[in-house]
Amino acid sequence: MRPVSVITGAGSGIGAATALDLAKAGHHVVLVGRRKERLTAVAEQIHQAGGTADTAAVDVTDRSAVEAFAATLERCDVLVNNAGGAFGTEIIGAADPTDWRAMYEVNVLGSLQVTQSLLPKLIASGNGTVVVVSSTAAFTTYEGGGGYSAAKHGQHALAGALRLELCGQPVRVIEIAPGMVHTEEFSRNRYRGDQGKADAVYAGVDQPLLAQDIAELITFAVGRPAHVNVDFLVVRPRAQAAQHKVHRSQT
Repeated sequence: MRPVSVITGAGSGIGAATALDLAKAGHHVVLVGRRKERLTAVAEQIHQAGGTADTAAVDVTDRSAVEAFAATLERCDVLVNNAGGAFGTEIIGAADPTDWRAMYEVNVLGSLQVTQSLLPKLIASGNGTVVVVSSTAAFTTYEGGGGYSAAKHGQHALAGALRLELCGQPVRVIEIAPGMVHTEEFSRNRYRGDQGKADAVYAGVDQPLLAQDIAELITFAVGRPAHVNVDFLVVRPRAQAAQHKVHRSQT
């Protein structure tokens, strides 16, 4: 029987890449996200490659919708909490609390609600895995990133506390903390649709990470034997030594 893996934020970026990679590894994947058409497109790619996939248009910040979705699943072996995002780059003195609230709701409360709703099934599977896709912002801060860093610190705390609370249960908790990953939407959303500013984030950077790089690491961590837990994995491109230290070519 194929393991059943639920991936949130699966319509694009790291979520879509993870769904494709887990399906390739033999998982039946359930794609969760707000945009039905995006989920359907990813599912079609999986089907064309010989995999199996279902879709569920769910906003992870809507608790009733999350609970209703969880009730439709017969089983869940793996949950990848990937839904998230950053909104705005204003310094704290000029930040809009609405942006901070939105980041906290999708990154932290979204992960909390989906995990809570699926945890009984993950335990019942006898070999469950919860993956939290956080960020290097989960353990450091930087100018203009206060709200996003606060949200990712919250996600990091969620993963750490959950791991302690599940000790003795047949569920692993894995946190993957990516650094600079070049995806089609993350920076554009952060800069409120300004493609020029979004592109400037990666300008001159020799080979930033791609969504597929993170997807492969998630599949690797999930695929370890049941007694092996990858607690916390930080991954950056070689050009990024730290959150604030990135090598950029001058050409």
